[in-house]
Amino acid sequence: MERKDMFSNQEYFQRLHNPQGAAGDSGIEVNMIRNLTSATWLYPLKGIYYFFRHPYLWPLFRARLIPLILLSAFIYVNLFVWAFLPQVAFLAIFHGPGAFLSGLFLVLGEGAAIVAILFEAFFVDETLVDTFDAVLIDQGLSDLVGEARLLNSDADNSVKMLGKPSVTAIYSPFSLRQIVEFVILLPINFIPFVGVPIFLVLTGYRAGPFHHWRYFQFIGLSKKERKEYIRKRQMKYTWFGIVALTLQLVPVLSMFFLLTTAAGSGLWAAKMEHARRTRDLNSATPNGRYTDEPV
Repeated sequence: MERKDMFSNQEYFQRLHNPQGAAGDSGIEVNMIRNLTSATWLYPLKGIYYFFRHPYLWPLFRARLIPLILLSAFIYVNLFVWAFLPQVAFLAIFHGPGAFLSGLFLVLGEGAAIVAILFEAFFVDETLVDTFDAVLIDQGLSDLVGEARLLNSDADNSVKMLGKPSVTAIYSPFSLRQIVEFVILLPINFIPFVGVPIFLVLTGYRAGPFHHWRYFQFIGLSKKERKEYIRKRQMKYTWFGIVALTLQLVPVLSMFFLLTTAAGSGLWAAKMEHARRTRDLNSATPNGRYTDEPV
């Protein structure tokens, strides 16, 4: 006890004679916490929390979610019944004890690819657009959303505010190339131990930016500007894509997590848009051109 009290007293006098150091330590801790909670890989998870905290979003999910969950359950059950054990047996030749885990990710990846195709077939992109737009409205960006669709300002909540789009509304464009790449990359899971992480990184690299396609439309980026915008944030988009893809590998709930990820991408887009507007207000460039800083 005496030893503990001695160190406590020493720490007290150090803080008393050096208050700036104590304040500096506190500031560092605050910044560390702020950086952790604002990490882009957390946004798909924040979307889940946001969905449960905002019940008025639930009708968007309910319309198509239940039949699609049943359909995806049917797909995964059949894959595990007919394809899982044969693939594990084949992988055991190369992986040994790790074949079970690799086979699991392989089947989940196959299921995710099939579900993605069915997702497009059922035109669920409209639901993703509504989810994304509703989150932007909640974050004080109704003026941005209002440029692309009619809004009912007298409605009770952001979902009821959503009217018909005045221009083509796409959350994420259908990419046959992305699906083909996804299928081609599946065999990477054959590589013992490191195959699964490599697969997630490579697919996340491609998938991440697609979640902000709607936002790119809102701010009017050209193809060249969009590529530059993504390039500056490629690592952040890759981490976002990795977490989003991992959630979509969860059997049965993959479609639910795709919808909650749309909410998470909306939260991130809102943060970037507020930062962009702040820069425009505080530091106008001499030539009046748009300047971009990664957020």
